[in-house]
Amino acid sequence: MKRLKYIGMDVHLATISMVVLNAAGKVMMEVTIATQAGAILDFIDGVSGTLHVTFEEGTYAEWLYDLLLPKVAGVVVCDPRRTPRRRGENKSDRIDARQLAEWLRLGTLKSVYHGNAERRALKELAKSYLALVGDTTRVMNRLKALYRARGIACKGTRVYSIQLRPQWLEQLREPGVRGRAELLYQELDLLRPLRQQARAAMIAESRKQPAHKILCSIPSLGPVRSALLMAILQTPHRFRGKRQLWTYAGLALVTRSSANYQLVNGQLTRSRKPVLIVGLNANHHHALKAIFKDAAVSALAHPGPLQEFYAARVAQGIKPELARLTLARKIAWLTLNLWKKGERFNAQHLKPQAA
Repeated sequence: MKRLKYIGMDVHLATISMVVLNAAGKVMMEVTIATQAGAILDFIDGVSGTLHVTFEEGTYAEWLYDLLLPKVAGVVVCDPRRTPRRRGENKSDRIDARQLAEWLRLGTLKSVYHGNAERRALKELAKSYLALVGDTTRVMNRLKALYRARGIACKGTRVYSIQLRPQWLEQLREPGVRGRAELLYQELDLLRPLRQQARAAMIAESRKQPAHKILCSIPSLGPVRSALLMAILQTPHRFRGKRQLWTYAGLALVTRSSANYQLVNGQLTRSRKPVLIVGLNANHHHALKAIFKDAAVSALAHPGPLQEFYAARVAQGIKPELARLTLARKIAWLTLNLWKKGERFNAQHLKPQAA
């Protein structure tokens, strides 16, 4: 225990503030070094004992994790949205580093997964694809906003058609506005082939993974969604069960309760007061939530076991929007369960006893 050291790192563009605590929480060292691999490794080599390091998730997190993992006993990349910040107190780089080291020593930090390097290429390709999809969507929205701001109806996708483009541009009378629309069309023409190229590269890389055929066997999970799931989740074994995945995907219910116990005839019993459900958890992976929600909507558009599962929930009296949520959670559970077991989908997995 005396040899344990806890290092908190407050990382910035040029410098890193580092604080070292011993097992009793006493500050052993406070330094500020350059954000350079050589300086970081020299500092770590100069600290004796069994080292545990923490820093917040951010731009440098992946690089620092790979750099430090072979050198220390443990690395925790913590979620900055779930650190116990306290308002109204002094704040500085060293105070932040000291707080991170103390929270690491107490075991109160929530870690961000950084553990699987085997799918690093797929992860980067998925990031490129999602970024290009987002950029394309923004350009398309800006084009429609430009027309609507001048009272020109542009419902549907005809406004993006290359063949109909001259007709749409003729409706813009102002030269400056027309020039802006032409630039947006040029940007859209550049983004579309790049998005298709990124999509093809991502799918080709995903086919190298053993889980590709397993995930693609699940209805409504095609090659694109399967590739994104493998890139985002990396491995199913990081989740203990379905509820942890639901929380990560933003499909977990947030509940509120108070006065959970009461005295009845002098004995302490649990109150039967209903738990208040306030919605789905806000702290989640947004792309992952979109994948499962889109998969649920896609499943409803095609006859099959998932559509029948949804219809059965509605027949039981569940509201359609809640039945869709249940379907999205079922698809998430299928993804986790089949991936862990290495099995392909069949309709038997949708039976109530398998839920």
